[in-house]
Amino acid sequence: MVEPFETEDLPSFDTHAVTNQPPPYADVDLYGSDRPLRDAVRVFGSDRDDEGLVEFGRRWGAAEMFDLARQANDQPPRLSIFDARGFRADTVEFHPAYHRLMAESMSAGLHCMTWDEAGRPLPTELARAARYHMVAQVENGHMCPITMTRAAVAALAAAPEVMAQVLPLIRGRRYDARFVPWRDKTAITLGMGMTEKQGGTDVRANTTRALRDGDTYSITGHKWFMSAPMSDAFLVLAQADGGLTCFLMPRFRPDGAVNGLRFQRLKDKLGNRSNASSEVEFVDAFAWRVGEEGRGVRTILRMVQLTRLDCAIASGGLMRAALARALHHARHRAVFGRLLIDQPLMRNLLADMALEVEAATALVMRLCRSFDRGNDPAETARMRLLTPIAKYWVCKIAPGFAYEAMECLGGNGYVEESPLARLYREAPVNAIWEGSGNVICLDVLRGIAREPEAAQAVMTALGRETAALPGAAKLLTEAQAMLRSKTAEASARAIVERLAKVAAAAALAASAPAAVADAYARTRLEHPQESLWGSAQFTEIECKLLLERAAGD
Repeated sequence: MVEPFETEDLPSFDTHAVTNQPPPYADVDLYGSDRPLRDAVRVFGSDRDDEGLVEFGRRWGAAEMFDLARQANDQPPRLSIFDARGFRADTVEFHPAYHRLMAESMSAGLHCMTWDEAGRPLPTELARAARYHMVAQVENGHMCPITMTRAAVAALAAAPEVMAQVLPLIRGRRYDARFVPWRDKTAITLGMGMTEKQGGTDVRANTTRALRDGDTYSITGHKWFMSAPMSDAFLVLAQADGGLTCFLMPRFRPDGAVNGLRFQRLKDKLGNRSNASSEVEFVDAFAWRVGEEGRGVRTILRMVQLTRLDCAIASGGLMRAALARALHHARHRAVFGRLLIDQPLMRNLLADMALEVEAATALVMRLCRSFDRGNDPAETARMRLLTPIAKYWVCKIAPGFAYEAMECLGGNGYVEESPLARLYREAPVNAIWEGSGNVICLDVLRGIAREPEAAQAVMTALGRETAALPGAAKLLTEAQAMLRSKTAEASARAIVERLAKVAAAAALAASAPAAVADAYARTRLEHPQESLWGSAQFTEIECKLLLERAAGD
């Protein structure tokens, strides 16, 4: 039994002694203490990267990194529209902690390690995902430009000449925050500007215009959301003569002058506070075309699978972080004469939550193996079908999960000094960004309709992989029946949720102990639990196994 922590080495107040408070959650081995992640990496990847992941987990679990995250979120970015003399500046200022976090992630290659020097994908998706999962447990805001920089390479493949110019600097690992032309930097980051006031997700309603000038374009218009406005270049959509088209717009023109991006304000967001999101107007802004005119959406879709995957990885990391905090509290906090972790109702709740994290982790890491095996048609089909499904499901359950973990700490979790408050505010962004729930579910239906044989093959494989698990066949049958019905669109969320749970069960069957996969199938597939965590029933043996795995014991 873990004894309650007492701050005996700290001076007492005159009126009372501070006791029964957990020790700081810091200097944590984020990889070594996460058995579900380690098992998934071992089964779906290999042990060759184990040493690097151990080092990475210890580095990002250091007290210094948690404090950098706190500082970066306590001191959000500021927009400087004008300089002291009244000239347009249009720059974004960040706290030094944010720059430190960016430097750490870029030095590890999280923005580029999945691409070779020619922009071809490398089989390093799972290795990157394990690291990204750990970074998400510390600080999520700076991961926005990391994700967009990595994913943009997929879209830039439609413009080989442009790719040849920028890829060497995208692959650079020495973070360079200077506001100078991209050619003069050691490494660059990329942002995105897609949506406009009148359309939002319906980007085909965009009104921003692009006029051709030889081999380049001049763009005038606006964007309601421009992500990571401090980036060195942006993928944007605008209407050219041939229709909606994708462009790469740098912050500086080829002659070294500042490009015509006029930032209006930074968004005041619920969470994601360390990262800047903006509204912007383009005034004859210079840009290169990426892909053919009129094929802007198709070009952008090249990167959508990657951004959606990162959303799922990050949300799984947020859930792991919330669970770890709740476990840490319960293992050190005594109530009514017993540690919380020894009280049956709390044990059952934490075991239920740990099972959810096991499933999310296994699902996402198994999906990454499909990305790493892109030459296998079966894995490619799995990647196409399950990426939006995993994005929908993991990102959807994360906000409620973060709240449940917060409640485990009671009032201590609700105050801003607790990271749980930040995790709770952060959790919704991945579900909302790049297509909210309905958009994702409709995309799944369209994908199945477009490639029905491939989708059916994936579902058949999932059925085979979960044949021994109770309830899996029933859920698959229900999903397939809904797909064939006239009300498939109205049932899209129900279809996607069923497929997500079966896919998660299949991943657990491959990577987790049989008792974990069986518990998941019993409580999520065969006898779905109530809407709140903690209502599923577990044996003491199951509780012990799940809690030990979650704590890394």
